[in-house]
Amino acid sequence: MSVLKTVQTALQKRATYLRTKAELERMPLDIALDLDIYKGDGAKIASRAVYGA
Repeated sequence: MSVLKTVQTALQKRATYLRTKAELERMPLDIALDLDIYKGDGAKIASRAVYGA
């Protein structure tokens, strides 16, 4: 059961990462600039948000 839970958690984190990355990349430029976000860093920001450090 522990392995199943680990795989399930990993899949949930991956889905969250992909969704967050896509939302950051779709963000309008003016909003990204207001938030001081470079849209090219979407993968790095999403990874940090979901997986930590």
